[in-house]
Amino acid sequence: MPTPLIECVPNISEGRDPAIIKQIVDQIGTVDGVWLLDVDAGKATNRTVITFVGPPEAVIEAAVRLARKAAELIDMRRHTGEHPRFGALDVCPLVPVSDITMEETVEWARKLGARLADEAGLTVYCYERAALTEARRNLADVREGEYEGLAARLARPERQPDFGPATFNPRSGATAVGARDFLVAYNVNLNTTSTRRANAVAFDIREKGRELRDPVTYKILPGPDGQPVWVPGSLKAVKAIGWFIEEFGVAQVSINLTDISVTPLHAVFDECVEKAGARGVRVTGSELVGLVPLRSMLDAGRYFLRKQQRSTGVADSELIKIAVKSLGLNDLYPFKPEEKIVEYALAARRGKAKRLVDLSLERFVEETASESPAPGGGSIAAAMGAMGASLATMVANLSSHKRGWDARWEEFSSWAERGKAHQERLLALVDEDTAAFNAILAARGLPRSTEAEKAIRKEASRAATRYAIEIPLRVMEESLAAMDVVRAMAEQGNPNSVSDAGVGALATRAGVAGAYLNVRINCAGFDDTAFVAQVRARAAELDARAAVLEQEILRVVEGKIG
Repeated sequence: MPTPLIECVPNISEGRDPAIIKQIVDQIGTVDGVWLLDVDAGKATNRTVITFVGPPEAVIEAAVRLARKAAELIDMRRHTGEHPRFGALDVCPLVPVSDITMEETVEWARKLGARLADEAGLTVYCYERAALTEARRNLADVREGEYEGLAARLARPERQPDFGPATFNPRSGATAVGARDFLVAYNVNLNTTSTRRANAVAFDIREKGRELRDPVTYKILPGPDGQPVWVPGSLKAVKAIGWFIEEFGVAQVSINLTDISVTPLHAVFDECVEKAGARGVRVTGSELVGLVPLRSMLDAGRYFLRKQQRSTGVADSELIKIAVKSLGLNDLYPFKPEEKIVEYALAARRGKAKRLVDLSLERFVEETASESPAPGGGSIAAAMGAMGASLATMVANLSSHKRGWDARWEEFSSWAERGKAHQERLLALVDEDTAAFNAILAARGLPRSTEAEKAIRKEASRAATRYAIEIPLRVMEESLAAMDVVRAMAEQGNPNSVSDAGVGALATRAGVAGAYLNVRINCAGFDDTAFVAQVRARAAELDARAAVLEQEILRVVEGKIG
């Protein structure tokens, strides 16, 4: 059964004392089933952003233990820093990662808020999706006045906390607990030391914008109701302020991207470049605080490649490299994808499952040749299909960059992306075919001493066999679909690479034909006759289409080779 996972991102008001930070972070390791992904301490902000992931119960327990230690070790009466804050554990948002809904995450956030009040004695406000009232949805409103204004805030009836004491605790302050979508904390570096200039850029881009002022006196102009009039900034779902970072000697635009599907990372960077340039300031690079989703980096890589009119159908590692260079993420310190990208960091902590596709080509061939029955023909068929798809992708990329074909770069880039998608799916099927075979072996090894055990074993065997039939059928479908890219590249691609397209045709055809043999042998003896008839008919149709398509492609190739 899938395990629900949530991410917790506590921000503590300590970024300068490594010993205190370590004691607080170490609390996470006392809870089984939780993976610490990142600890990002900032001296200028005097704040540390911690990221960990796990099942909800374990994450909540770890957060409570961390909060108790933070309240014990951090004294807000002595705290100074650039970042807005009002408590030792300043904010503690929960983010749904997998197999859990936002609604369920909201319930866990409110449980966390109650436990922080009961077990750590904290004053707790709920914000974002976990807010109990609409007025407390925005964190800036919840934290208004910061630590220095907290005592006066708590004295007002409408400002009472959601959980915990309503009296001011000068040592621990207050904590905001939330449930939200993934937020990207992102700082853009400027070639200035002026906080005023950085703030001006921040106000230009942030959704909230700035208060309307008289252009001569610079006084705030009230609206008809007497309240200030706000002029929105250029980017939706973006919060930003400017500050000076003494540690690096530069001013930054400090940004929170609250919805990367509305405003992606690369759009924020380019907007900062434009707005800063208009004010005589240059962007020198940027930094990510905490972690970033893989899709943000891939989208950024594709965006900057498109600006160069280059093909985007390249490996993820290449897209990430382009994104890092283009965003200047190495400006202040090295950007390490395995530590800063959520999916990579989580995979590293959980322990990566051994996969056939991670082996070197030599080891994969040796493993296939060994006395072990897996990997077998089904995995090899998928690998052949992937090889064919990768050759088609290569021809598309070469064609996209061919001198004199500049007007067609986007057309070939699109073909390259299609080829890459087929390649990735077929690579996944290499391991899935072996997993299907292993599932049959596992079912056969189940006990059969009693009638109940025999029934369980029989049902497991049927499910495993059906799975073992479906996987090579998917290999056939994917390999055949890849042949469309091969044909397009044989017909339209760089003529100097037409032989590569020809080999791609042979390889993808081998993927279809090899998987067809596996479909047929796995169907033999399966007792669901209707399912078998349907699969056999579908597989025969796919194989026949692939045979015709192979000959069509090879005729094109032969005609161009001469």
